[in-house]
Amino acid sequence: MQKRRLFLAGLLGVSAALAGCEKLGMGGSSKPAFKGIDLTGADYARDFQLVDQHGQARTLGDFRGKVLVVFFGFTQCPDVCPTTLAELAQVKKALGPDGERVQGIFISVDPERDTPDLLKAYLASFDPSFVALRGSADQTQAVAKEFKVYYAKVPGKTEGSYSIDHTAASYLFDSQGRVRVFSRYGSGAQALTDDLKVLLAEKS
Repeated sequence: MQKRRLFLAGLLGVSAALAGCEKLGMGGSSKPAFKGIDLTGADYARDFQLVDQHGQARTLGDFRGKVLVVFFGFTQCPDVCPTTLAELAQVKKALGPDGERVQGIFISVDPERDTPDLLKAYLASFDPSFVALRGSADQTQAVAKEFKVYYAKVPGKTEGSYSIDHTAASYLFDSQGRVRVFSRYGSGAQALTDDLKVLLAEKS
């Protein structure tokens, strides 16, 4: 938990620095005003090559045309993951017809326990349209590195048990498959809704 707090504190510093650049006139005034951290032009989170809960190989290009919300987590997560998925399901519903253009993607950082059947049942309890992705331990490590996502096993109270500390945030992608926003956990449904509306309103 200490590492997660340090990670989030660092992101707050990045956010403040970006805001400072805007005030100094270093940012373009035509940029959309996101509630989350603006990642437009970032040279990471460019792709993934993983398998979904139905056994189908997936890449970022498969979702072209939709606005994506990508979140890393695990099914036995007690708080952050279910809260994030429930919030996204709520936001999609609140968006009405536009919600059909939003795709939730859950990438497991615990492929050892998150089997396809478990992921299928887990996501169906939030929104049947959500896609779960998993890979081998090496593939998971590679995609986490590409997205600059932190995760690590934390030993449990009983032998062999463990939990996982991980980055608590979502990545928002525009309909062209470009990462645009880093939405921190706890920002609230309204902030996520506002940022998705900006991306949904953009011309392809």
